[in-house]
Parts: sequence; structure tokens; C-alpha cells
Amino acid sequence: MASLMELKEIFRSADAVCFDVDSTVIREEGIDELAKFCGVGDAVAEMTRRAMGGTVTFKAALTARLGLIRPSYEQVQKLISDNPPQLTPGIRELVSRLHQRGVQVFLVSGGFQSIVEHVALQLNIPTANVFANRLKFYFNGEYAGFDETQPTAESGGKGKVIAHLKEQFHFKKVVMIGDGATDMEACPPGDCFIGFGGNVVRKQVKEKAKWYISHFDELLKELEER
Repeated sequence: MASLMELKEIFRSADAVCFDVDSTVIREEGIDELAKFCGVGDAVAEMTRRAMGGTVTFKAALTARLGLIRPSYEQVQKLISDNPPQLTPGIRELVSRLHQRGVQVFLVSGGFQSIVEHVALQLNIPTANVFANRLKFYFNGEYAGFDETQPTAESGGKGKVIAHLKEQFHFKKVVMIGDGATDMEACPPGDCFIGFGGNVVRKQVKEKAKWYISHFDELLKELEER
């Protein structure tokens, strides 16, 4: 097991950094915001709480919640334009600094492609570096399910994405940063996990993560020290 000092060295010398999005890069949980926007916020929040208990698989929880929300294409677009995701303080500066150092930055999310791509645009992250779930719609714009073939639709999907990135780009050191258990579980194959509690603190992650931060400034300082 790597020590905190070793994890910091991995972060400083990483050739790729993957960020979770909901409650990490942005302040909100995208699915909860979409549920509120579609008028079923309370019911979906209750489902989310149950899903966090670990008795349901990620895909089953996602299927059930989306089945309740049934968002249309128009509703998703209106949510993004009327209530755009709020970036977490410090993330813009951190991503910019990583880019300056030639580090590849990826967004790996159990959230929705259309919302995550909007976030990527604000951070100058290419859409090819976005891995998220894709909503499907009928020709009339009504909800038609989601793409179940995406790795992020499954439990353990974030680890599969990192394994794919290592294979495709031959990255030596990949860092995963996020607030949840699914982010922590992505290491290995990720080489370093950094728990983030700036928006929400998940007890299990705070207790188990060797490196846990509350603000992205802490990571910026690590980069400046080299």
C-alpha cells in the first residue's frame, strides 16, 4: 500500500488525471437536479439514498430513477440552459494548471453525457475525454432509456474506463479524484485515489482514503511545490 508521500509523488508525476463530476467538479448531483426539474425530486432523492446503502447495483438504481424521471430531450436541454451546473471553486484553475503541465484530463461520470459535455466545454476538456452515460430519446424527443453498453452504466465502470485509457494511451500513472465509493474502487487499475469532500462528505470515503482533501487549492499547492 502506497504511503501519503508516495501518492503525492504519483499525483505530481501523473500523465493523466480523471475526475468524477457530480459533487466533485460540479457542486450538484446531476440526476437529482434533473429529477427536481421534472417534478419528481423527493421520490428520486429517496431512491438515491437507498441506492447509496449498497443493496442495489448501480445499473438497477439508474434504471429505476430514470424510469421515474423519464426526462424528455427538451427538458434536459432546458435544465442545462436554465440551471447550468455550478463549477466547484478551484477546479478551473487546477484543470488549467494540469493542462499547462501536459497532463491529460478526463471526466469519468455516472452522470449524463449532455450535462458532462457542457461542463467539459467550460474547462477546455475535449469531448473525446468525457466518459458518461448517454440518455436515449425517440424521434419526438420523449425518453427512450439509456445506453446500457457504456462502462459507466455498470458498477465498477470507472475502473474499466481507466484500464481502457491505460491500454489505449499507454499512460504510466493515472490518478482518480472523486467524492464517492465508485471513484475509490477505480484504484486499481488507477494508481492513486484522492478523495474529495468539498461539496459532500461520504463517511466511507473519508475514512478509507489515504489522501482526502476539501479544496482543490490543496492539489494546486502540490503542483507548485515541484
